[in-house]
This record gives sequence, structure tokens and C-alpha cells, in this order.
Amino acid sequence: MPKRDIYLLSPRALSPETIAVAFAKTSRSPESFREIAAELSDESSAKFHEKWVVGYGHASVAEHAVLHIAFENVSRVAIEAIEGNRLASYTEKSTRYQKWGPDDFTIPPELDGHPLRHEFAETARLLFSTYAESLNPVRTLIVERTPRRENESHDAYDRRIRSQYVDRCRFLLPAAANANVGMTANARVIENTIRKMLSHPLEEVRQIGETLKEVAKGETPTLVKYADANEYVMETIKALGNGDWRLENSSSDWCSLIDYDKDGEKKILAAALYRFDEIPYADALAYVKSLKKNEREELAEKLLGKLGKYDVPLRESEYSSYTFDLVMDQGAYAEFKRHRMMTQTPQRLTTRLGFTTPLLITEAGFGSRYEAAMESAAALYEKLHAFNPDVAQYIVPNGFNRRVLAQFNLREAFAFCQLRSASNAHFSIRRVAQKIYEEISNVHPLLTKYMNLREETWQSVEENYFSKI
Repeated sequence: MPKRDIYLLSPRALSPETIAVAFAKTSRSPESFREIAAELSDESSAKFHEKWVVGYGHASVAEHAVLHIAFENVSRVAIEAIEGNRLASYTEKSTRYQKWGPDDFTIPPELDGHPLRHEFAETARLLFSTYAESLNPVRTLIVERTPRRENESHDAYDRRIRSQYVDRCRFLLPAAANANVGMTANARVIENTIRKMLSHPLEEVRQIGETLKEVAKGETPTLVKYADANEYVMETIKALGNGDWRLENSSSDWCSLIDYDKDGEKKILAAALYRFDEIPYADALAYVKSLKKNEREELAEKLLGKLGKYDVPLRESEYSSYTFDLVMDQGAYAEFKRHRMMTQTPQRLTTRLGFTTPLLITEAGFGSRYEAAMESAAALYEKLHAFNPDVAQYIVPNGFNRRVLAQFNLREAFAFCQLRSASNAHFSIRRVAQKIYEEISNVHPLLTKYMNLREETWQSVEENYFSKI
């Protein structure tokens, strides 16, 4: 009997494209991965990819070539485009733990030579200077209310309270603020990212897409060299984004559960029975529907009752989905968008939905300065919007509200609500998590009662952390 063997094909010894070919060839070759890899060269690997991936469309082979891409000093607007792929990993510079300098922002290339360029730069600097000047007043208030622990060093104390005051001041940072992000993805995802970025309406994003293509070609020259702008994407954006629809804008709640599966809980329980029995799903669902309430409660207990703090519900909890229309501040959305197991449709950044004001900003006596800066951004936004609605997004600070449509299943609801309601989560996203939990629990209380959320409500978050929403 052959001996089991598990080992690494190291990117330090083999190129990503060669590793991809080594894995691909195992489907028809009896040799070991080591033997296959030993026979390959960069040239032969390139020929393989030209024939099978490019020629015959076997794109899944490209998923074995993994790249680590570093993006530095790109705007938050661009980061949203970079992070627009579900099957990738990202880590970005945090607005909660780091501070920004006065010129740490991108001026949109579209404004080169435009009369609004100077006003954009001045307004951005106003936002950054107001941000910098707000740090000490808010920090002073935090220090008064959070005494240093016994034997706690100055540096340790500052690290402990930093997020508390930076959390409030970050509402002033505009989407033009620069940041760094690291991306790990396979070549298939990288190719898709390049196509989307080259098809993007913003020049900065297209420039980054061109650079990304050149960087990726250094490691996977065959797998990404045909990644170009997508005519369908560009034409569809142009057709739908022209603003000619004249739709009426009615008022709505900031968190609206607009659609859900009314039999969702029963379908999840039926799927659990289906997994462990030998009956058709229709029979399992009919059986669950025939149960009395207490019998379904017992079944739910067997499915979710033993969940620990770090456990994930079985995948059968994905058989019920929820659609929300949400309005949250842009800072909260920056964290919300990281939950890529959702389907999310954000609208463009705008100042027209108003802005939030953190309570500590007001209590620190900085409220009028804060609001003046936000109003300056809103005034420039309207001028920029008349020129280009996409470019106008750059000047929108984190404190302004944004609308996003989101659809996700119960399993993802567990992940989101539990993680983003934790005590170390930002208060803006805790408000969203608690409200989503409340809405789902109102319609599906049988299973949501197993969510482990801290003792807090979205109303108490509003009362304790905001002076204006």
C-alpha cells in the first residue's frame, strides 16, 4: 500500500505558474507532484497555460497560482474596487489604530487642469487639519474617563485608549484618504480584478489596474496577459449610471428587512435532517412542517444548542436568506464590506444622506468645528457632482451616510452579528449588527436565539455614542 505523503510545493523553489501546472497535470498523470514539477520549466508551463487555460478555457487551473500584492498610497475609493472580489484575502491600513498626516490623500486625476482642483485640495486639507486638531481634545476627554492601570506604561496606555479617540475623529477623513492594502489571491481572481479595474469609471482605479497587470505578469506572465477592459461592464455602467431614471426617493427606515424566506427556519431544519437521513428533501420538509412548536424547538436545540464561542453553524444554516436595505455611515460600511460572503450593492458615496456626529466630539467642545468641516465637504461635493458623480465621492468623509443593499444567509448572519457586536468592534458597526440581529430575530426567533451577542441594543449604541445620526 502506498505511503501517505503531504508536502509543500514551495513558491521559493517554483514559480506560481509552474505550481499551477504541477497540480493540473495530476488529473491525467500517475506521477507524484514532485516528479511532475521536476519535469517542468517556466517555458513549458507557459505553453501549457497558453493551450489549456487560454486556448481551451480551463481557467480553474489558474487558481493554483497564488500572488501576494501590496498596494500603497491608494485612495479609499480605489480600495473599494481592489477589494471587490469575494475570493481573495485583504488586510488594510486601519483608520482605528493609525493617524493620518495633512497630505495623505489622493487628488483625482480627472481634476488635473480643472478649476475645481485647487478647491478640492484646500477642502481635503481642511478635513485633515480638522481631524488632526480634534485628536487632542477627544483624547483628553478619554484620559479623564479612562484612568491608567497600575504599573501600565505610557506606551501601553496610549495603545489601549488610542482606538477610543481615533474612532471618533476618523469620521472626518474623506474617501480620498490614502491607505495601504495587502491582497492575496489566485491568478484567476487577479485576472478578474484587472478586468474590472480597467473597466472602472475612475482614472485612478484604471491606472492601478494597469500597474497591477504589469506586476502580476512578473509572476504569472501567461495567466494575466490577456486581461483587458471589459466592454460589457463599461457599456452597462454607462447605460445604467447616466442618472436619467427620475425615480422618486421615498423615506425609509435606516435598516429595512425587505425580503426573507418565511419558511426559512423550517427549510434549515429539513436540510439538517436530509443530511443525516436517507429521504428526499421534500419529505424532510413536510415532516418538519408537521411538527409541533416544541418539537421544532427540540430539533433546533440539537442543531445549534452546542455552539461554542468560536464555532460556526453547520452549512445547512445557509438555506434561509435575508435581504436588507441599509443606511450606515461610510466608516461602518468600510467594515461591513469585508463580509464578502454577502451579496452587497452599495450606492455611490454621497453627502446627500446627511452625516453622523460622535457624542465625544460634541462633549469635547469640538462639535461646531466638526460640523463646519463636514458642511464644507458637502458644498464641494455638489460642485464635483455636477462635473462627475464618481469623482465627487473622493471628498465625502467617513461620517456621511451611505446606502447599501445586502443579501446573506443565516450562517453569515451568525458570523456578522456576533463578530460586529463584540465589545472591541467600532460602535458604528455594532449599531448595524444589533439592528440586523433584531430584525432577523423578529421573523426567525427559533434559530437566532442561539446567536451569542453582548448585552447591548442598537438604541443604546445611538444614545451612548452619537449626538447626531
